Amino acid sequence: MLWAVNWFRFDLLLEGRLLVLLGRCGTGPLRMAGGSGDSKGAVFLESEIEFIAENEPVSIVPNFRSDALHLHAGDIGPFRPQIPLQVPLWLAIALKKRAKCSIQPPPWLAADRLTEILEAERENEGFQPMPFHFIEMSQLLFSAEKHGVDIPDTYKLRALLQDIRDVRFNKIHQGLKKLGSATNAVKLVNLSAMEANLVRPFFCTALKEVMRREAAALAQQEETQGQGQQAGQSQGGEES
Repeated sequence: MLWAVNWFRFDLLLEGRLLVLLGRCGTGPLRMAGGSGDSKGAVFLESEIEFIAENEPVSIVPNFRSDALHLHAGDIGPFRPQIPLQVPLWLAIALKKRAKCSIQPPPWLAADRLTEILEAERENEGFQPMPFHFIEMSQLLFSAEKHGVDIPDTYKLRALLQDIRDVRFNKIHQGLKKLGSATNAVKLVNLSAMEANLVRPFFCTALKEVMRREAAALAQQEETQGQGQQAGQSQGGEES
């Protein structure tokens, strides 16, 4: 009877996840750049990117025993007490809320590692490799602290992550200044999902404007050359 209740809770959990997915993604068209809502020109809302990031795998240590969960994305489990396994972040947080597991912070979410990344970001022009959803994952894990997620040096980690984001956004800002008439594409390696979502609309708009002005200047130049050639032909005809 106990395990029947637990499976019933799992069913409710998965059903709730599905309803949230349908509510966020299936009830209307995707908000594109310049669309309505609070996206402020971004392709996705910040909450939508966070929702996608909840599928990222994290390691948990369950305190219960259960067979594998058979989900559309694949099987998860089986669950055995004190044996670590990888699960989606949304499931890890849901189980933690029910005191069914402990969440192990990812290796990159440590003060020493973030300090190294921050120093490398400051010393190099390029972006340092980071998980594609590191911003959203850290926010979700920090918000789960109230449910007992143990993350050492939380305040220091928050400060380091904010410093890393500031340095990376400054690099993006400096890169925007280099856009010119000869630019027809921009390649940014190791950009995170949130960063790409924020800069993509501006990059696209800026490149379109640069190309429009370049085309207008070229058309004006061709028109001026054509007028010069016509004037030369007219003058040559008068002399003959």
